[in-house]
This record gives sequence, structure tokens and C-alpha cells, in this order.
Amino acid sequence: MILKKLVPLPQWRIPVMAVLSVFLGISLFTLWLSKAHSYLSDDPRACTNCHIMSPQYATWSHSSHREVTHCNDCHVPHNNFLNKYYFKAKDGLRHATIFTLRNEPQVIFIKEEGAEAVHNNCIRCHYDQLVDPKLNAMVDNHREKMTERKCLECHREVPHGRVNSLSSVPNARVPLPENPVPEWLKTNKNN
Repeated sequence: MILKKLVPLPQWRIPVMAVLSVFLGISLFTLWLSKAHSYLSDDPRACTNCHIMSPQYATWSHSSHREVTHCNDCHVPHNNFLNKYYFKAKDGLRHATIFTLRNEPQVIFIKEEGAEAVHNNCIRCHYDQLVDPKLNAMVDNHREKMTERKCLECHREVPHGRVNSLSSVPNARVPLPENPVPEWLKTNKNN
């Protein structure tokens, strides 16, 4: 009954299908061009799809963390599968909106929710070091601080160093984005 109301009149079917096809085509092309599928992975190069994250990628790739972690290990909650992808989708849509509207700040600061995820992931990965009885004095000192402070308050430069703005790492080598123009279009352009 409800589906019958959604089906257009016979004289409108072809124009409606044409408009829906164009809309679907533009939507799929936009998703392909923005490499939306890459954000489902844990590949750190996905973060450089947007050039604004190039300094963060460059500094991470020269840090000790690159050997054992990737962006999602630190910046996404790991308490459950649904929360992880919900956080990625929400954060990704915010980033995409800011970048699309050309509203990106010169200096990037982590939001409170992101800082909480980073703090929890620091503890998750470094828990064994924090409870090691062989390191008594250091462990006791850290346990005390962990209750009143976030890890980033003391370890702010791990693993990104002193990244403060888009121009703070001007000569950083980062993967260049691939050319979004399909090969068939490049070859037809010359004909």
C-alpha cells in the first residue's frame, strides 16, 4: 500500500528515473572521488586523503609509534566494534564537512571526545608498563597522576612532536594523493 504511493504516475516514471539515476551517479562518483571506502580501513594513508592531516602523518611516520600503531589505534575508541565505527563515522563526517566548506583551522586541536579516546588508548596499550612492580617509583608516580591528569598533559609531543599548524612541517614528505581523473578520460582528452 505504501509502496504504491511512492511509484510515480506512468508519464513521470522516465523523468523520475533519470533524475534519480543522475543523483545516484553523482553520489557514487563523490564517494569514489573522496575515497570514502579507505576510511573503513586502518591504513594511516587514509588520513592524508585530506591534505590538512599531512603534518600529523609526517610526524607520526618518523616516530617510534609507527612501528606498532596506526592512527586508529590511538584516535578511535576500542571498547566495542559499534562504538569504534560510530566514532569514526561521526568524526569523519565532521572532518569532511569542515574540509568541504574550506573551514579548516590553521592550528588543529583535538576535541574533548578525541582526547578521551587517546587517553584511554594510552592506558590500554601501556597498561603493562604502568603496573610493572619492577618500576616501583615510576609506576607509583604515574598511577597517582593518571587519576588526576590525562596522558597528553605530560606526553603532548608523542608521537606527533611539535605540530602546531599547516605550515609547521613545511618540508614533510607525505604520500601524494592519486590523480582522481580516470585513465579512460585522460586518453580520450587527447583525441
